Amino acid sequence: MQSIPEEWRENTSTSATDGAADKGRQPWEGHTLFQRNGSSGEGLVKGGSEDAGHPGKGHGKGAEADRESLMMELTRLVQKTVKESSWWERRGVDCAILAAAFVSLPLAFFLLSSSQVLLFSLGMLVMGVAHAIITIKGTHLASHGSLSESQAWGEFWAVFFIEVCGSFTARAGVQAHIKMHHAHTNVIGLGDSSTWKIPFLPRSIYLFVAPLAFPIITPLVALGQLKNHSVTQAVRTVAMVTLGLYSQYWLLLNLSGFQSPASALLCMLVCRAMFSLPYIHVNIFQHIGLAMFSPTQRPKRIYQMTHGVLNLPRNPLLDWTFGHSLINCHVEHHLFPFLSDNMCLKVKPIVSKYLKEKELPYQEDGYFARLRLFFHRYQEFMVYAPPITELVGVQ
Repeated sequence: MQSIPEEWRENTSTSATDGAADKGRQPWEGHTLFQRNGSSGEGLVKGGSEDAGHPGKGHGKGAEADRESLMMELTRLVQKTVKESSWWERRGVDCAILAAAFVSLPLAFFLLSSSQVLLFSLGMLVMGVAHAIITIKGTHLASHGSLSESQAWGEFWAVFFIEVCGSFTARAGVQAHIKMHHAHTNVIGLGDSSTWKIPFLPRSIYLFVAPLAFPIITPLVALGQLKNHSVTQAVRTVAMVTLGLYSQYWLLLNLSGFQSPASALLCMLVCRAMFSLPYIHVNIFQHIGLAMFSPTQRPKRIYQMTHGVLNLPRNPLLDWTFGHSLINCHVEHHLFPFLSDNMCLKVKPIVSKYLKEKELPYQEDGYFARLRLFFHRYQEFMVYAPPITELVGVQ
């Protein structure tokens, strides 16, 4: 437990008002998926102030002003790197990885037509990896608008990746992820990752079996969200999700030569569930079990993110399929959420060095170390309500 000086905290009345407003509002309400301030590459780093993301918060004086300048100082360092980076570094590398995943799909369908077990298995592997890159890395970048500097193209890619490829609703996905998870990271009742908890499941089932049903659960949850959408948005979502699912099904039957609908559906399930286990693990490992904050008393942004976010080590497979911002640059991603995966990796040395120089936490842990921790403390982390730590001044 760590105590936090009073001057680090937000204005509590403002925080409570903002939190209550966000909690009472449906996360997908609004006219557009993205709100951009500027169209240049430097717009990828949003908010030169630590108060960005906490509207209405006042500015302090003296020591408080010095502490408030930490986020601004770090933002300037990152901003400088972004401005000096080429389009290839800012977006091109990640777009090339996504393009390679799409290009590999014809090969996957061809290999799946083989009667040889080895070639057929290779086809399953290629399709599973391509699907993970497109639906995890692609949907995450699209939800942040990191694939294009154009707002219109940003919305197009969000619908394409999230609805057509990911079988979910773009509006609910984008707004819930940006306005709730990122704006209220580890804030109890708002962005505390409780949506990932299923308390009635035993730990072994939750950690190693239940995630395999993720491809089935995702479109069902999307259907449940449609009641909060307009008729036009609901029809579009149903049409896009149907297009994505039926396209893969049709290609398996007509291109790969599957003999029955059941075999095609089983192949779809296996390919789509191939990375479900690490996907669920990553989503819980990097937030749950860390400091949790009160909606009325939370530290300022730089302290909130450094205490409530954790990086996993480099992993060649997950770095490609999930993206750096979800694996080894998650702290950087939460501090600068509109940076692409490659840019998060590029600014990682700057961020880690700065935080360590300022004696701020830069939390890192191994994948299997976190898995062991969650297995042995499953009840504490995934069943019981998380405690508010002394970090926010509450016993």
